[in-house]
Amino acid sequence: MASPSLDDLAAFAAVARRRSFRAAAAERGVSASALSQAVRDLEEQLGIRLLHRTTRSVALTEAGTRLLTRLAPALLELGAAVDAVHMSDGVPAGLLRINAPSPAVDLVLAPLIRTFLQKYPRIRVEVVAESALVDIVAEGFDAGVRWDESLARDVVAIPLCGPQRYVVVAAPELIARVGAPVHPQDLVQRPCLRLRFPSGRMPAWEFERGGEQVVVDPEGPLVASHGPMLVQAALDGVGFISTFEGYVEEYVATGRLVRVLDDWLPPFPGPRLYYPSRRQLPPPLQAFVDFVKIQFRGSGRADDRPTMSFPAT
Repeated sequence: MASPSLDDLAAFAAVARRRSFRAAAAERGVSASALSQAVRDLEEQLGIRLLHRTTRSVALTEAGTRLLTRLAPALLELGAAVDAVHMSDGVPAGLLRINAPSPAVDLVLAPLIRTFLQKYPRIRVEVVAESALVDIVAEGFDAGVRWDESLARDVVAIPLCGPQRYVVVAAPELIARVGAPVHPQDLVQRPCLRLRFPSGRMPAWEFERGGEQVVVDPEGPLVASHGPMLVQAALDGVGFISTFEGYVEEYVATGRLVRVLDDWLPPFPGPRLYYPSRRQLPPPLQAFVDFVKIQFRGSGRADDRPTMSFPAT
């Protein structure tokens, strides 16, 4: 039996990552029908079905999952080898794919990317924002971004920024009407705006002061999976919101929102860029890692250590 072509294997990996022929075709710059034919040719050559197809979705079979698990790292290494050839003149080039949750994209990555691309114009960056934890190697990413409690074992992780913090804020008119909470439990008696993750989970509001920890699961008139909608509702006086300080600091500075319970919300370490532990990084990733380290050291917070934390549950 002839060996499958690299193009067909890469086509399958793209569809498996994207769970969509249309999205994978756009990524590879081919038609969806051509991509579908390439995967069918691969399945026929291997004599086994790799994908379950319906009119609306694509899912991996057990055999497809096994193939992708072994194939994804190999394709990354091949991509790194090609990038290294392109870098023969010493200038990094190629594609850098990063997976990160939206707050890390909005508040940390976005301010870095412009300067990075100006410094490395031959690198293309693709950032995919999603809250769910993913296997970055199996999904074809060079690196991911998460907070310490969500990092898996045996990855190399470097800080992207200094400490962050959550804040609870509300419009002045709402506070004048219902009163400012003096203890986290007071929020149970006040209208609150809740974020729901795509998984369906609504994160509880966590507080800590002087060794006392309080977890609150407040209710309110609005639940949304779109953060900017919740911020706008807070501005409109609909309820209290718990969010990253960076999302609302402009409104706090102008007095449109007021912070409460600040002494219950200590800072915590910011997110980290993480990637598989391997000796030779692809040139685009190596360039970004070096860039991040320089930026972080310039802020006076040098820190470069492997992270060995447990996955979040």
